[in-house]
Amino acid sequence: MNEWTWVLAGILAYWLAVAAARKRGLLPDYVNTMGPLLTVHTKRGKRLLDRLAAPKRAWRAWGNFGLGIALVVLVGAFGLLATTAIALVQNPPAAASAVGNPRSALVVPGVNPFLPVAVAPEIVLGLFVGLVVHEGGHGVMSRVEGIGVESMGVVLLAILPMGAFVEPDQEDQRLVSRGSRARMFAAGVTNNFFIALLAFGLLFGPVAGAISVAPGAAVGGVTEQSPAAQAGIEPGDRIVAVGNESVASNEEFEAVLANHTAHSVSMTLAGGETVSVNRSVLVTGVPAAGSALAASTPFSPDNGVSTGDTITSVNGTSVETESEFRDIVANTTIATVTTDAGNTTTGPVGALTTLVDGEPFAAQTGLGAGDAVVVTRLDGQRVVTYADVSDALADTAPGDSVDVEFYADGERREATVTLGENPNSDIGFLGVQGSPGYSGMTVSDAGIELYPAGFYLDVLGGDLTGATLTQSAMYLVFLPFLAAVGLGVPYNFPGFVPDNAAFYTTTGVLDPLGGAGLLLANALFWVGWVNINLGFFNCIPGYPLDGGHLLRTSVESVVSRLPIEDKRSAVRAVTTSVGLAMLACLVLMLFPNLLV
Repeated sequence: MNEWTWVLAGILAYWLAVAAARKRGLLPDYVNTMGPLLTVHTKRGKRLLDRLAAPKRAWRAWGNFGLGIALVVLVGAFGLLATTAIALVQNPPAAASAVGNPRSALVVPGVNPFLPVAVAPEIVLGLFVGLVVHEGGHGVMSRVEGIGVESMGVVLLAILPMGAFVEPDQEDQRLVSRGSRARMFAAGVTNNFFIALLAFGLLFGPVAGAISVAPGAAVGGVTEQSPAAQAGIEPGDRIVAVGNESVASNEEFEAVLANHTAHSVSMTLAGGETVSVNRSVLVTGVPAAGSALAASTPFSPDNGVSTGDTITSVNGTSVETESEFRDIVANTTIATVTTDAGNTTTGPVGALTTLVDGEPFAAQTGLGAGDAVVVTRLDGQRVVTYADVSDALADTAPGDSVDVEFYADGERREATVTLGENPNSDIGFLGVQGSPGYSGMTVSDAGIELYPAGFYLDVLGGDLTGATLTQSAMYLVFLPFLAAVGLGVPYNFPGFVPDNAAFYTTTGVLDPLGGAGLLLANALFWVGWVNINLGFFNCIPGYPLDGGHLLRTSVESVVSRLPIEDKRSAVRAVTTSVGLAMLACLVLMLFPNLLV
């Protein structure tokens, strides 16, 4: 049986045991059940709530401020869920993804594929802080508004805490004003957002500023059977020298390696070990077989080129390094590639691109949106990868015209395209999305995939070059599954874990802490991340979430002013409709694989 069968079997056995204990009256009065969940209630702590609620005027001011924020986020959450669900229905994912796996919806390290066990303590800390401040906010604001608290407690699945709660007195809620109820419901998410802001503020400031990238090239991954793998290089290693030249960064490593023309090159690791890498041109990636991109390039499994192949010659000339490969294809548009398996493939080498709907290239050439073409020249300049396209357009402006040589369905074509407005910069926009590599085929003469340690540190420090505040915030929220959401980043970043800890070092105020400084950064990141997600999730306008309660009070306020006889039914109709719509949207967002 797989792991999920064991998990479900365990939950079922636990549920049956709880049901039997409840039926026989073995559960104490302060323990209730909700399916497989236990709720443990206590009346202790009421005096503490009363003392905390003493400065009522200050708390009401805070409550009004938080209510405004909560309502804005509620409307935003409604819009985001609705538009995302509509987009998913209109354009279902082409294939199942890890994000749509049911395991991804569980915030359980080791079960969720994006949350490693190594950060379990930090995630538990974030959940604990989030639940305490959230439910504590409800409790304090209840007493501020004169609403009694029946009990408080936690929700457990076996011994695992799944949530917490505060039970305001129902009769008191009916007697207070809608504004009082709204402030009480908004208090939890307001506190979550405050804690997230505090944690990220500390992270952006003194903590991330005292962490730096360790010198050398960070090895994030090594292709199986590649020259690097055969030499014993592993993920997590740091290369500090190539031959007799030291390297301080990923960029220096690539530049130094490209300048080494010898078949065999030595690499020195941070631990002092030196290994010899016998290079060959390894195919590290090609478009998926049967895809539209694969049909548009000669270098794909459909034409006999697959990941893991070794290219032995190009146009009859043997090659051992990527520099040799690039030099040959840069001097010819059509190349014949031979692999170690004996397969020979001939076709154009250039930048494999996909045309964007309504943008200049598609609109002015008569091709359809989503069509893939291989661009080989721009204004007479040879193009072999998409980076060359970006370089060729660097000095252009919207309205400029460029001559484009490209291959569509294997046929050579030429067109003059007037560039449009670029959504991300002031240069001209051709209207294409690029694929990596040479006609979509990526190669490496070592088989090393570098880890962008500096990029992740810039995101954590709020110092991402060229990014707006909104973009920086989005990158931060998506960090644990950044590679899975199609943002062009090769790795997810769950924090400083054993897989990447060797790529960073502490300085300044964190230097005396050593490795503990990275643990502090992890704690701040996960406390902030969990709290901001708790806040947004609870703002979804659906019962029993806080957003559902805020929706009801808002609808009641509007309906009370309308000339309607049965106001209660009108309120129920609106809140039920919105709640069901939000539930459907949330299911589609969490499990998009249902549409595949």
